[in-house]
Amino acid sequence: MTIETQTPSAEEIAQHYSAAMDSVNLINGTKPERMEDADWADCLSRNKDHLNIMLAKDYWTTENLTPLQDAAK
Repeated sequence: MTIETQTPSAEEIAQHYSAAMDSVNLINGTKPERMEDADWADCLSRNKDHLNIMLAKDYWTTENLTPLQDAAK
């Protein structure tokens, strides 16, 4: 079985970058008042995982990946 991979369009790459930046902003933000510490830690972990997945993609062109790299640490 052959698996075909398609390179995303410029619009799709922009959408992926925007979603990744949403994760960056969440990570760099503050915990919502009513959120339990354990839930916040889980939220941060999931968003860092998302960033690491996105950083592994090979379709990036001129996007600044530094904020993603910094937030994924």
